[in-house]
Amino acid sequence: MAANAQIKDAGTNPRGIPYAPFVDKVEDYVSSRAEVDGTMKSFQEMISKYQFMEVNTQRRAGGLKEKIPDIRKTLEMVQFLKSRKVGEKPLRYMVPTYSIYQPESDPLETTFELNETLYARAEIPPTGEVYLWLGANVMLSYPVAEAETLLESKLSTAQHSLDNCEEDLDFLREQITASPSYTLCPLG
Repeated sequence: MAANAQIKDAGTNPRGIPYAPFVDKVEDYVSSRAEVDGTMKSFQEMISKYQFMEVNTQRRAGGLKEKIPDIRKTLEMVQFLKSRKVGEKPLRYMVPTYSIYQPESDPLETTFELNETLYARAEIPPTGEVYLWLGANVMLSYPVAEAETLLESKLSTAQHSLDNCEEDLDFLREQITASPSYTLCPLG
């Protein structure tokens, strides 16, 4: 069928999502009344695919919007631990969910968030390593400098992915908005 070949040859965005074809001449898509049903089905299928991609992209963007603040918060803490040196003067440091007081080379006394409304107090001795959750119940020990590099990379990747998701959502909305008019063209 000529319509299916032209729908697939419409081009794609940078992440491979196809553009909805522009129907300039209905005769290019439908040459007889017998082809109308098949052409309509292919356009309706294309709209369904765009809607499915939109829902999945929204879900992925939502997950990234939740992860980015956590990565940022963890990175700030690792940067603080990296800047903390034994023998330095006392400092007071505030991170959104951590309050820290550090006298000279004593252990670091902190209050950290366990849950939205539950906090715990801990003493952290001077250390050159941190433990990071990687997901799937996996925690690994990293030297502080390596953890900082890893978190900066993860933050950059997550932000780039979120930007791509937002760009794809705009693209998909544009394609979904344009597509319903295509289902009317073969009838006109």
